[in-house]
Amino acid sequence: MTEAVATKKKINWAEEAWQLFLLVLAVLAVHTAVAKPFYIPSGSMLPGLLVGDRLIVSKYPYGHSYLSPSLNVLPKMDGRLFGSLPERGDIVVLKSPIAQDDWIKRVIGLPGDTVQMKDGQLWLNGVAVPKLKLADTVMKVTANSDCATMIDAQYRVITPDGTTECHLPTYRETLPGGRTYAVLDLANLPQDNTEPVIVPEGHVFLMGDNRDNSEDSRFPAEVGGLGLLPVENIVGRAEFTTFSLDGSTSLNPVTWVTALRDRWFLSLRDN
Repeated sequence: MTEAVATKKKINWAEEAWQLFLLVLAVLAVHTAVAKPFYIPSGSMLPGLLVGDRLIVSKYPYGHSYLSPSLNVLPKMDGRLFGSLPERGDIVVLKSPIAQDDWIKRVIGLPGDTVQMKDGQLWLNGVAVPKLKLADTVMKVTANSDCATMIDAQYRVITPDGTTECHLPTYRETLPGGRTYAVLDLANLPQDNTEPVIVPEGHVFLMGDNRDNSEDSRFPAEVGGLGLLPVENIVGRAEFTTFSLDGSTSLNPVTWVTALRDRWFLSLRDN
C-alpha cells in the first residue's frame, strides 16, 4: 500500500512582508486622515476629562495640515488643506508649538476675537462670559488622580467610610452661541488676570477647563504655554471617550479590570 506524502508548502517571505507592509500602510492612512486614539496624561481638562481617559480624535473636521500624518514626514507649511475653523467650545488635540507633542485644550477664541481674563472670569469681545456656580466636582482619589498638588490638596476630603475624595469648586461657562461646559476655579493666581489679546488671522486661543492647572494660550510658548496657536497645529477634534483607567493596573491581570472606570463612550461634543 502506497501512502501519499504531503509536501509542506514553503512560506513566501516576500509575500508575507508585502502583506504586512500593506496592513501597516492602511493603519497609518486611517491614523493620518480619519481618526487616532489619544490618552489624557494630565488634569488640565478637569472636570470633563480625567487622567487616564482614552478617547478618539477625528482628523478630518478641520481639514489637514503638515502635522496631520502619523509620521513627521512633511516640511512646515502654513494653513490647512480643505481647512475650516473649529467652533468656539470644541475640544481639540494639537501639536505644541515648540516640542510638537500632543496636547488637548478647548477652543475659546477665533480670529478677530478679543480674549481676556478678569478676576478668574473669561471675557470675550468685551463681554463677560456667564459663569454659574455648580455643585463641587467630587473625584475619587486614585493612583493617577491624587489631588495632591499645591493648588488642589486643600480640597481633599476623607469620607466617613475612609475613602479619600477631592471636592473641586466647579462652574459652568456658556460661550456666545450657547456652547456650555464645566470649568474648575481652584485659586487666585496670576493667570486669572490677563491683558486683552486679539486673536490674529490663522490662529486660535485655547484654554484648559482646569483654569488654575493648565498651560495654554495665556502663557507664551517660550515659557511652556501655547501662545496664540497657528491653526495648522490643530490635529483634530476630540469626539468621545472609549474607556478610562485609574492608574492602578499592574502585572496582575485582575487589575486590568478593577482599574476600569465607568466612563465608556462619553460624547465630548456635548460639553
